[in-house]
Amino acid sequence: MFRKEFSDVISKTGMVPIKDLRPLLMDKDPNNIAELGLLEFDFFDDIKFAKQVAEKNKLTFIDLSKAKIKEKTIKLIKKSDVLKYRVLPIQKTAKAVSVAIYDPTVVELRSELQTTFQHPVEFILTNLSSWKKIFGRVEESIDELLDTIHEVRSDSDENENIKEEDIGEDIIKYVNKVLAEAFIKKASDIHIEPYEKSARIRFRIDGTLVEMETPPKKLFLPLTSRMKILAQMDISEKRKPQDGRIKLSVGGKPIDYRVSSLPTLFGEKIVLRLLDSSNLELDMTKLGFEAKQLKVFQDGIHQPYGMCLVTGPTGSGKTTTLYSALAELNTVDTNISTAEDPVEFNLAGINQVNVKKEVGLTFASALKAFLRQDPDIIMVGEIRDLEVGEIAVEAALTGHMVLSTLHTNDAPATVTRLLNMGIEPFLVVGSLNVVVAQRLCRRICVECKEIAETSVEELVACGIAPSSAGKIKVYRGKGCEYCNNTGYKGRVAIYEVMGMSTLLKEVILREGSADDIKRQAIKDGMKTLRMCALTKVAQGLTTLDEAVMNSSSDKL
Repeated sequence: MFRKEFSDVISKTGMVPIKDLRPLLMDKDPNNIAELGLLEFDFFDDIKFAKQVAEKNKLTFIDLSKAKIKEKTIKLIKKSDVLKYRVLPIQKTAKAVSVAIYDPTVVELRSELQTTFQHPVEFILTNLSSWKKIFGRVEESIDELLDTIHEVRSDSDENENIKEEDIGEDIIKYVNKVLAEAFIKKASDIHIEPYEKSARIRFRIDGTLVEMETPPKKLFLPLTSRMKILAQMDISEKRKPQDGRIKLSVGGKPIDYRVSSLPTLFGEKIVLRLLDSSNLELDMTKLGFEAKQLKVFQDGIHQPYGMCLVTGPTGSGKTTTLYSALAELNTVDTNISTAEDPVEFNLAGINQVNVKKEVGLTFASALKAFLRQDPDIIMVGEIRDLEVGEIAVEAALTGHMVLSTLHTNDAPATVTRLLNMGIEPFLVVGSLNVVVAQRLCRRICVECKEIAETSVEELVACGIAPSSAGKIKVYRGKGCEYCNNTGYKGRVAIYEVMGMSTLLKEVILREGSADDIKRQAIKDGMKTLRMCALTKVAQGLTTLDEAVMNSSSDKL
């Protein structure tokens, strides 16, 4: 469409006066709706707009926002070709491949697309938001990614003497294939494990270990060596545990891998943790907090001083929550320092310190140094003992905001843990602003989601009120190609946010038990992990099994 025709289409919908539209068209491609950024405007109805475009260009319009498209159909085209042609395959028959487009000028590429698909092509015009939703499921193929993987070295690494041995091209390609597959499947960890007569590779996907294709045993030693070379570890040392780090670019994205080697009975086990900064969500409003929970947490971190603690097991998303809080607090007039073990992501404008016990740089020594650096906000990776706890409390009481983590089951138990460390109750009350406990539940796969038959009695036993149990629909994932037949795809966070009310402080001062603290916190309006998890069940986001497994009972 020409610029004037485009203007006419929008103005005909009555969504915006033409005089208000002209500034949007300045130096922009009128065919590229994404470039214009119209979806960001409240007045823009992209379905109404797409219908007008379809009518003008004699194309069939379909709203694909709720369409269920088979995974094998989406995989008919490479991601690079999707970006090149702006088409998405949505159906394949013996006669033709139906492709969804949002730009009508793509029709001019029919001959090229028929060569790409090796099949006749028919075009379906859809609205951009629906197209983007389907595009979110498009993944690079392993073959596409293999050529994009290369090592990234910082200037400080260039002069380091890295020991190498004869690693064949086949092993390099095999390692790249493993890394590419982990990237595509959004694995958080890679486990490479040796046994007496075999070896295996497992990926942790959505919190669960999944066994992948078993490598031949003869590849294990060179595979281990290649991983250790990339991580700048000593490949000649096989008797002691080692730690290292790999920096790669995969598909144009910078990925860090934290690498750990552990001598076992039949060789070294290698575990890699993937740290993808592009997936780091630093917008606190998008983490999954409910509105009241978010307000309590934000009120706590925006106090001029005090201590805010995040608790939960390893892999529950604590780092993401802390980083999102730091991102919100990070302003030009604020001095923020963090002590981490190790630093997982680089945050611009924040002074991050990697704890190194072997040289005496511990959480405690880092905290003491921070207090001499004119800090406003301090983040310490974890309060592990009384020394760190006392310094953190002292800092919170002397005009600093302190953020940290603890390993406890829920928010009330965090207070008990501080008291058991030996910190006096009046110091806990005086310093603590808010405690957040969190877990990650697996999200039901949207492609195979179905109603799960669940009795009212079972729902009541899990903690749902009898008056509500009969009205709630519970869902599960049947299992499909999209979710590797697990019924789950992605994860959703559940939270327990405990603010410090006057009555709660009184319970702590008289050294009440964790149950006493929990009971008072609930009276003050705290929603427990179980309550939050059951809300996600009622919303159809996770299963009842996941909710129960990731939250303790609220019965006191």
